[in-house]
Amino acid sequence: MIIKPRIRGFVCITAHPKGCAAKVRQEIEVAQAAKKEGGTKKVLVLGSSTGYGLSSRIATAFSHNAATLGVFFERPSMKGKPASAGWYNSVAFEQAAHKAGLYAKSINGDAFSDEIKAQTIETIKADLGQVDLVVYSLASPRRTDPKTGETYKSVLKPIGESFTNRTLDTDKDLVTEVTIEPAEGDDVADTVNVMGGQDWELWMDALDEAGVLAPSAKSVAYSYIGPEITWPVYTNGTIGQAKKDVERAAAAITEKHDCAAYVAVNKAVVTQASSAIPVVPLYISILIKVMKAKGTHEDCIEQMVRLFNDRLYSDDLQLDSAGRIRVDDWEMESDVQQAVADIWPNISTETLCDQSDYAGYQKNFLNLFGFELPGVDYEEDVEVELDLPSAGQGIGSR
Repeated sequence: MIIKPRIRGFVCITAHPKGCAAKVRQEIEVAQAAKKEGGTKKVLVLGSSTGYGLSSRIATAFSHNAATLGVFFERPSMKGKPASAGWYNSVAFEQAAHKAGLYAKSINGDAFSDEIKAQTIETIKADLGQVDLVVYSLASPRRTDPKTGETYKSVLKPIGESFTNRTLDTDKDLVTEVTIEPAEGDDVADTVNVMGGQDWELWMDALDEAGVLAPSAKSVAYSYIGPEITWPVYTNGTIGQAKKDVERAAAAITEKHDCAAYVAVNKAVVTQASSAIPVVPLYISILIKVMKAKGTHEDCIEQMVRLFNDRLYSDDLQLDSAGRIRVDDWEMESDVQQAVADIWPNISTETLCDQSDYAGYQKNFLNLFGFELPGVDYEEDVEVELDLPSAGQGIGSR
């Protein structure tokens, strides 16, 4: 099949297997160039197929030579249609890890469910014994509570009053204004139930109770703060309330278990999740230009290498006053934020390409789905039905 990008809103509904493999190889090369002595050796990554979760798996495997077990919910190829990008990413990662002599297995299913928690624990017991690092990087629009059976849906809304600001219509390449109405009813509570820290706690409770957490293990979950222009829809909005609950969970996990749990605040990058947040794509387009000019631009893999090598497994976590690990530090430097603030009021559809790196944003977005990668022949007929190499290797696959 010859596969071309088909974009609907902020999602590309097709993915290219060889392009995704090329993107994974790029990230592996970055991780291999930053080898870390010591560090983590047995890692569980929850939400390991795209974005920061995928880069976490790559960084720990190829910088630390760690065994990795990944959990995700992705769509394999069905009836000749391409699989999701996350599926192809995971296939490519496993292939590369096995070639390098590294343990790598994956479990595909609803990570919020008790069933997948139990399957994961069985796999750890059978293959690894224990894990010394748990990365929590799940992102989903909905979650079914395994205890009550109730399904919650998250929303991206401000709290208290409507919010109007500039945004980027990436379908039409237009800078426009967007108005978002405030949360109402159970919006905040439901968003906290989906994106907050409860499921992270349930995972850590289950792992510890089963005896598969190594002594003095570590765990990390991801968050974002960003500049004031995004606060109404993010930090001070419904998602921000969920992220505060993740911080609460980190403290609870640390107190309850023999495990140091941290929240890492990462920089704004192009991911499937960030592309869905109004205002943020325009901000990222400007930020990329500013940080490239300064020589400090990072994508997911550079962020994760810095997190694991220079912070989590170093002598200096560089925690902020709230106890968070800040790898958004270069983004939030005053000169970077001032440069973005100077551009923001003047950017328009006509000045978009001059005052931002919108081309870079678009390329990064397409890269997420395996398109516009160098060395890939996109006119080639490719096989879309690819199995995970770990499939059929006992209980660690699905």
